[in-house]
Amino acid sequence: MSLDVDTPEPPTLEAVDPNEYDDAEVVGDTDYKRAEIEDFLQEGAWDEAFTAWAADTNLDEDAYRIVLDLDLLSRFDFFWDSFAERVGYHAPGLPEDWKERDLHPELDSWSTVSSINASLTELGQEVCDVLLDSYIDWETEYEAPDDLPDFGE
Repeated sequence: MSLDVDTPEPPTLEAVDPNEYDDAEVVGDTDYKRAEIEDFLQEGAWDEAFTAWAADTNLDEDAYRIVLDLDLLSRFDFFWDSFAERVGYHAPGLPEDWKERDLHPELDSWSTVSSINASLTELGQEVCDVLLDSYIDWETEYEAPDDLPDFGE
């Protein structure tokens, strides 16, 4: 299945500590490089990833309209995790209490909620893959501590 829609604008990345998300954990101090990642998204990474995702997604156009109506795509966050040397991400999603909140008039089943959440997670991973494969070539500079034992020759 594929989704035949125009690529939306890439998200604007906010200065959020990724450890505040339930689905992300970053160890140690790090420069999240959001400005650089946001530039890469603007330069084509978002378009490339979105196009690849849309070609394979199981999300239908009705569910995608809900995503647009709720402005979920703008809530993505991408950041550099230097410890793991990876692009981390937080995908937006619909909460478990979506029904009680009456989030959208066309949102009427767990199946749709699940499909939206899973599809947004897949999009986030696709963006990370494109960034790492085609845009990011950062190397983390690791300095060994001075007190390591010297086993000599």
